[in-house]
Amino acid sequence: MWGIIPAAGEGKRIQPLAFSKELLPVGATLASSSHNAPRAVSDFIVERMACGGVHTISFVISPYKTDILRYHGAGQPNVRYVYHVQATPKGLCDAVFCPAPLIPESETVLIGLPDTVWFPIDGYCKLPAGTLSFLLFPVQSPWNFDVVNTAGNEEVRSIQVKDPQARNPWIWGAIKMPGQVYHALHHLWERRRCKDEYLGTLVNEWLAQGGKAVGIRAGTQYLDVGTIEGFHQACGLLGANHQAPPMATAAEGPKLTEHAPM
Repeated sequence: MWGIIPAAGEGKRIQPLAFSKELLPVGATLASSSHNAPRAVSDFIVERMACGGVHTISFVISPYKTDILRYHGAGQPNVRYVYHVQATPKGLCDAVFCPAPLIPESETVLIGLPDTVWFPIDGYCKLPAGTLSFLLFPVQSPWNFDVVNTAGNEEVRSIQVKDPQARNPWIWGAIKMPGQVYHALHHLWERRRCKDEYLGTLVNEWLAQGGKAVGIRAGTQYLDVGTIEGFHQACGLLGANHQAPPMATAAEGPKLTEHAPM
């Protein structure tokens, strides 16, 4: 099982920073019995992917974000890391498909964003195998995100990408799919001359051509740390009073009272 973490973006919503936004310190981890170490926000998605069963995680970075490589290194027990350099950030789809040549169709693929914190930690385990599936979270300002509209049987009907008219509170925060679907989406994106910046518009075309997807409303809390408001909120909720054990073994964190940036 592969995980893909797109981390090549410029992080304009929270600049200026002297380092990559994926390394923003949020909370702490218990490094030893007597020492608490700052925890980068990207540790949270790594932890959730490890809990979901990945053996390899691909970080997609830009040439200017080598501090991510220095921080995360070669991996952790049972999970190795691969780094792909996206020469020019061209959107989420371009980043997500960077590792496509390395991923066999027989593998399951997880996708997650490195500047978010969500619960439950085992969210990927709640998504079914064998189909394109979205882990959905309720938020207070859905127009800032990608809203997933589903039928009563959890079948995805459409995705509204940062739509001011969106009123459905359920957005996607994590994705799971078979390798065959991942490569089919990649080929569709290429046939569309790589014009899709967001996954939502690409998936809408996939659905229009007869593809299937499900949206699972199993997410409980979602926080976008890529904004000033979200960052301050995460610091308050995941600060010194909410330390977590090392990754992949942490207990579920505190409940977040706000789900989306103000």
